[in-house]
Amino acid sequence: MSLVLQQLGVSYGAKVVLQGIDLAPLPAGRMVALAGANGAGKSSLLRALAGMCRMSGQALLDGEDLARLRPPARARRVAYMPQSLPQASSLTVYESVLSAVRIACPQWSAADTHQRIDQVLHSLGLHALGLRALDSLSGGQRQMAGLAQLLVRQPRLLLLDEPTSALDLRWQLCLMEALRHYLAKHQALCLMAVHDLNLAARFCDDMLLMAQGRVIARGEPGRILTPALLRQAYGIAARVESCSMGLPMVVAEHALDPE
Repeated sequence: MSLVLQQLGVSYGAKVVLQGIDLAPLPAGRMVALAGANGAGKSSLLRALAGMCRMSGQALLDGEDLARLRPPARARRVAYMPQSLPQASSLTVYESVLSAVRIACPQWSAADTHQRIDQVLHSLGLHALGLRALDSLSGGQRQMAGLAQLLVRQPRLLLLDEPTSALDLRWQLCLMEALRHYLAKHQALCLMAVHDLNLAARFCDDMLLMAQGRVIARGEPGRILTPALLRQAYGIAARVESCSMGLPMVVAEHALDPE
């Protein structure tokens, strides 16, 4: 399994937000961080791959052009979670996940469906919340419920837009560890827009650093997180140190004046 991008572009009217992105194969089983300042194009890239906006060029998943897949086939292969939290409702966590399965995978038997839901809720640490209504949960708990709605479908490509934004430190670790386990078990691929560079450096295998609608660097976080690239992407002065685990740790010093 791999994802290849060929001259992928996105425009909103006359405004070009992604400019002909080419990307050599991203292999299965990996978590890929999309990093960059606000407006760099991270969310637009995820939305384009999810089929939420019109794009030019090609995105090939396992050699298939995503734009040519019928919606049901695309929904089975690709799952997208936006920045906004799942809508608060009287549905329980279990019912919300069950609804997602019935829409995307109606061919599954009832027994298979309930087994998969139980497995996903356990893997995310949500089993105790299964019978709680969504409108009784915190924002972070709803964000985890939204991820459960995606993982239960067992997609090949996960597209997550700032999935840790509403989570406290414990839930951040639970989410990232569960994602790594899922990707390894199912040989899937995850693209994740992130602002927490240190969290990305700990858990992500690759990083795409974006600026002004382009990918300006790609590689392991330890190679991408340099003072020069951080200056180019974010307009900041920063130093990069090593933590006790030998991982890069970004310390932002101050914002730089626009050039």
